Amino acid sequence: MTTEHCTAEREGHLLIVTINRPERMNALHPPANFELAKIFDDFAKDDDLWVAIITGAGERAFSAGNDLRYQAEGNKIEVPPSGFAGLTSRYDLNKPVIAAVNGVAMGGGFEIALACDLIITSENAVFALPEPKVGLAALAGGLHRLPRQIGTKQALGMILTGRQVPAKEGKELGFVNEVVPASELLAAARRWAGLIMECSPMSIRASKESVYQGLNEANLEKAINGKYPSVAALFRSEDLIEGPRAFAEKRKPVWKGK
Repeated sequence: MTTEHCTAEREGHLLIVTINRPERMNALHPPANFELAKIFDDFAKDDDLWVAIITGAGERAFSAGNDLRYQAEGNKIEVPPSGFAGLTSRYDLNKPVIAAVNGVAMGGGFEIALACDLIITSENAVFALPEPKVGLAALAGGLHRLPRQIGTKQALGMILTGRQVPAKEGKELGFVNEVVPASELLAAARRWAGLIMECSPMSIRASKESVYQGLNEANLEKAINGKYPSVAALFRSEDLIEGPRAFAEKRKPVWKGK
């Protein structure tokens, strides 16, 4: 796939996606959103890709969110069915996605990160949902994901003020997994991806799906006893045989992902 506003590079079972609009602080307009949607469509369908990292080009911004300048110029705003960056409304993706936040993550940019499973940030990263300051609201998932991830009071402290939260505070609040120097960001994200890829991809998909679908249940017993397609697929997989066999033979397992 030829892309203009982002790049996608394969590294074995890992896909690294880079939003490539540094001149607009990696803000997204419809062409960029639809490119990213296609990339993540392909990622979801490719059995040889197990984990994705999404980051931004340059040193200033992960993504400044929606390209308001593009909108102010009179252009029509469209978002693919899978949401902002092809991620914020992608509720059926059972493969892990890691946000490597390399600077400003504002509005939709923060919502992209919240839609990922892990958030690794550089020390200069800054997060905010400033939409109310321009007469908008964080409707690409931020208003619902942030309270679920850090609790209602702390989330409203950000949402109702639009205040900026630095990376260190983001980790204290609980939506950031790790903060590293800017020069180490991608290496840290790859390290997390590597730890995930040491595990069976079938187990990872079953685990992610169970967590997110289970959170939809208010009753713990219903969540535990829920029927999850990826769990059923795990119990039919070659990986279920390979894991115990490798353990018994004292060797590293060779995962098939099927």
